[in-house]
Formats: sequence, structure tokens, C-alpha cells
Amino acid sequence: MSTNQVKVAITGLGATTPLGGDVASTWSALLAGRSGVRKLDWEDVEELPTHFAATIAVESDQVMPKHRLRRLDRCQAFALTASIEAWKDAGMAHGDQSGFEVDGDRLGVVVSSGIGGLLTALNGYDQYRKTGWKRTSPFTVPMLMPNGAAGHVGLEFGARAGVHALVSACASSAEALGYAIDMIRTGRADVVVAGGTEATIHPFNIASFGAMRAMSTRNDEPERASRPYDKNRDGFVLGEGSASLVLESEEHARARGARIYAYASGAGYSADAHDIVQPDPTGAGAATAMRRALENSGLRPEDIVHINAHATSTPQGDVAEIAAIKSALGPAAYQTVITGTKSMTGHLLGGAGALESVATVLALHEGVVPATANLEDLDDAVDLHIAQGEPYKLPDGPAAALNNSFGFGGHNVCVAFQRAV
Repeated sequence: MSTNQVKVAITGLGATTPLGGDVASTWSALLAGRSGVRKLDWEDVEELPTHFAATIAVESDQVMPKHRLRRLDRCQAFALTASIEAWKDAGMAHGDQSGFEVDGDRLGVVVSSGIGGLLTALNGYDQYRKTGWKRTSPFTVPMLMPNGAAGHVGLEFGARAGVHALVSACASSAEALGYAIDMIRTGRADVVVAGGTEATIHPFNIASFGAMRAMSTRNDEPERASRPYDKNRDGFVLGEGSASLVLESEEHARARGARIYAYASGAGYSADAHDIVQPDPTGAGAATAMRRALENSGLRPEDIVHINAHATSTPQGDVAEIAAIKSALGPAAYQTVITGTKSMTGHLLGGAGALESVATVLALHEGVVPATANLEDLDDAVDLHIAQGEPYKLPDGPAAALNNSFGFGGHNVCVAFQRAV
């Protein structure tokens, strides 16, 4: 059997997001069109261009002992929370929960972050300036390193087949899923925990994005600030959180009687070679990634019933992605329903691809697509079917979907999923 013929099943989902502390609450909020964007209560927030962000709904100290959190960056705690939920959801043994015991030599982890432990670095330096090096935490380096989340998830489950952390800005966790698919297809692992995480809501980060004029400044209506495809969009909304998926070979999943949500059927990659920040306005690189995802998955454009778009709510990016979808799918693009869930979750940066993959998988599994929130006046350049107003019911039967993720540096990643029927 060739590597591309090895079917990769998704058997577990986990998340902690601005909409909820788990997958069920997050999914329910997405279908209800609720926003996770909130005004920040910082003392000096009025000095910043943006006064809001999509902060986590359930703090880590509500689900994890405080003594453990002292050794974890915020993004690492999020990743552990999401990964443990996904692991348990897949029916795996963990702690006092009985379940399937996975051979650690056949277990891999790919958990990415676009930035890593930024809060540890910034807050740690402030503390050092106040109290000197002797009060610096000995856990600082493992807390700030970008692979720290992957390392902790690997330790949690005893993964020995390989623990990886791919970094490609806002495409990081989509790339993590693609790498996980390859680990299973090539026989390196039977089971892989894959996902992404980010926690960078800090005045310095907001100031930095603000200096780029990349973020929305709709300070009077924070919950309506993220508005993909709307004529009045003015930038993205920063979010935080994590999502993880348990992937395993279909053979392994069937042998243990696991529930299969969907199949991770392949991924495609490209680079714009255009600008370090701005997307190629033609969408050429993004279209290439989508075509490669179809080829890698053995899918045709007409198989795609749904796309969870990158759709960050930036003036340039949203329109470029529409051009890419039309280029990649051709006439079939007009028969596909598109949604932008960042309108409710905000942009989780390196964690976005994983969270939106969870939403894509559930859309196929449940047969319903969350509507894009805050879309009141559709951009004239957008002539495809954008889910808006109410959730959109997908047709029954065989179906496939795509999740797009693009990042600073010109990274383009598209992950393809197929319904389990």
C-alpha cells in the first residue's frame, strides 16, 4: 500500500478557546453565533490603538493545579488542556480514566505555536529588571521555547515516536496537522496528537500589531470587530487558546473500535515569495496550496462542499483568499459554502489552523456549517457562497472540506478532510 493510500482517521478532539473551555461549548457557541471578543480591563488599555481581544473563556487555574502552572507558559497550559481533552475523547487511557493503552514507541506529537512563550519572556524580563537574576525562574527557558508545548504534551502521554513543533506563523498548526498525517502515512507512528496553541495577548504585542495597522480598532463594538468579507472590516482581532486532534491510522482505529469523526485526507503547502507580511493579492500561492491539498488527498474540486477560510477580516487578505478559492476550485467554487469562524473566536495565530480544523471536522460530522458573524454588507469582490445569518446545513452522503491557513512570511497551508460514512 502506498503512503497516500493509508487512511488517517480523526478520533479525538479537544479545545480551550475564547468561546468555551472545551469542544462542546466552543462548537455550541459557534453555531449560536456568539462572540468571544471582550474589552480588556488593563489599566493603560486606552493608550493602545486596540482596547479588546478574544481572551480565553476558562482560565487554566480552573482545570489545572496551580503548582503545575508555575512551570508552564500560558500557551503550554492551553495546549495541555486541549490535548488531554482530545486524548480522553479518543478513548485513550489517562490518569484514573480507563481506556486504550497506546504504545509510546508508536505515538507521536506535533503541537505548534507561532510565537511560543512570549508572556514568559516579557514578564520574566520585567521581573529580572526589578529583582535581579537570582529571582529568575529556573523554568524560564523551557517555558518560553516554541517547542515547549509539544514537549509537555509528549511527556503527558509518553510519546516516543517523535515530538515536533513546526513554526510558520499563523499557518503553524495547520502545518502540524499535515506533518501528523505524514507521520502516520509513512509508518513512523500509529497515533499522533496534533494541534496548536497561542497566548500573546499583551500590551506590547497589541502595540506591535497596531503599529502595522493590522488590527481592528472598532473599540466601541469589540464583539462586532472581526467581520470577514464585510465592506467595513478594518483588521483582525487577536485571540488566544488551543485545539488538538488525535489522528491515527484507520487500521489502528478500527482495530480498537474507535469512533471516527472524519478522515484527515491530506495537506498542501506553498509560499508566496511576495512580502514578509502582505499576502500576494492574486492569491496564487494560496491557490497552489489548495490544489496540492486536493492532489495529496485524491480529491476533485467538486468533492469540496465546505471551506473554513483563513478569513482574518483584513481588507487585503479576505479578497485574496476568495481569488485563490476560485482559481483552485474553478466552477466548483460556486457550489461550496465558506465560513470565517475567526469572526467569533478572534485570530489564534499559531493555534488558528488547529481550532478551525476542529470546526471543519465537526461541520462534516454534524452536517452543519457555522455562519460567519458580523457580516452585514458583503464586499463587492466576494461572489462566492459565504455562510451568514444562520448555520448552513450540508448535504448528506460523501463529502469533503478544506481548511485554509496562511501566515506572515508567505506560508500557505491547506488541510483536506473527508466525512466518515
